[in-house]
Amino acid sequence: MTTTATEEAPAPPEQDERVGRHAGLAAILRRPEVGALVAAILIAIYFAVSTNAFAKPGGISTWLFTSSQIGIMAVAVSLLMIGGEFDLSAGAMIGTTGLTTGILMSEYGVNVWVAILAALVLAILIGLVNGIVVMRTGLPSFIVTLGTFFVLQGVNLAVTKILIGKVSVSGLQRVDGYVQGQQLFGSFVKIPLGSGLPLTIYAATFWWVGVTVAATWVLLRTRPGNWIFAVGGAQTSARQVGVPVFRTKVGLFMTTAICGWLTGMLSLFKTTTVQSITGVGLEFVFIICAVVGGCLLTGGYGSPLGAALGALIYGMVSQGIVFAGWDNDWLYAFLGVMLLGAVLVNNWVKARAEALR
Repeated sequence: MTTTATEEAPAPPEQDERVGRHAGLAAILRRPEVGALVAAILIAIYFAVSTNAFAKPGGISTWLFTSSQIGIMAVAVSLLMIGGEFDLSAGAMIGTTGLTTGILMSEYGVNVWVAILAALVLAILIGLVNGIVVMRTGLPSFIVTLGTFFVLQGVNLAVTKILIGKVSVSGLQRVDGYVQGQQLFGSFVKIPLGSGLPLTIYAATFWWVGVTVAATWVLLRTRPGNWIFAVGGAQTSARQVGVPVFRTKVGLFMTTAICGWLTGMLSLFKTTTVQSITGVGLEFVFIICAVVGGCLLTGGYGSPLGAALGALIYGMVSQGIVFAGWDNDWLYAFLGVMLLGAVLVNNWVKARAEALR
C-alpha cells in the first residue's frame, strides 16, 4: 500500500515593514518642501485663471523677478534655521552693502569691482561678528541679530547723510564702470513668445537657481550638510560626537551675510539706486518663506528647495494681488495666515511621517 505524505505549504515570507504600503506615503511626507510645492501650484492656477496678466510673459517676468530676490535670502535663512539660529539683520544687510558699493563708486570714484569686493568683505565681517557673539556669549541669535539690525539701520541713515548729505544714492548708470557690474548683476535675457511681450528673465533668477542648487547639494550631499542638521537638531550631542559646532554656526551666519550682499548687488545694478531703508522689513518675509518651505522654528529640519518655493509663493501672491485689482494691504494678511498655516502643517506632517515609519 502506498502512503502519500501531506506536505505543509511553506509559510509566506515575512514582509519588510520598510516596503509596506505606507512606505511611499511616509517618504513623500518626510520631504519638507511638499506642502510648499502643492501650495505654489494651487496659487499659480488660481491667479492664472482669475486674472488676465498673471500668466502672460510680462506678468511672469514680474513675479519671477520678485521671487528671485526674496528667494536668494530665503534659501540662506533656511540653512541658518535648520542650524537652529535666526538672523534678523538679513534685510538691513541688503541696504548696507548696496549703499557701500554705491557711495564708493559715485562719491569716491572707486573702481566698480573694488567697491563690490569692499561691500562683500564688510558683509562677511558682519556675519562673522554675529556668529562669534552668538556662540561666545550663548545669547539667543534672535536678540543678537536684532541688535545688529538696529545698528545697521542707524548707520545706513546717519553715516549716509554725513557722507553725501542725503539718505539715498541714485544715478549710478552715469558712473564709469557701472555697465560692467550691470552685466553680472543687472542683465537680462528676452525670450520671444508669440506676438506679445517677450518673457524677460533677469540675472537675479539665474543667481537664485544657482544658490538653491548649491545649498541643496551642500545640505544633502556633503559632510557640512550633516553638521548643519546635527547642530540644529541636538547641539550638545553634536558637539559630543565631534561636530565642529562653533565653525558650522559661524559659517552659517557668514553665508547669510554673503547672500545679503548678493541680493544688495542685484538690487543696486537692476534699479541703479539704493536707499537707506532698502531691505528693512524683509527679514520676516525671509523667515516666513523658509517656514512655508518646511523649516521648523526649533531647527534640525527643513529644505532650501522648500524655502525657494516659499519665495515663489510670495512673489506670485504679491504680484497676483496687483493683477487682480485687490488692495495691496491684503498681502500682509496673507503672510500672517501663510505663516500660521505653515507652522501647523509642518508640525502635523512631521508627526504623521514619523508615525508611518
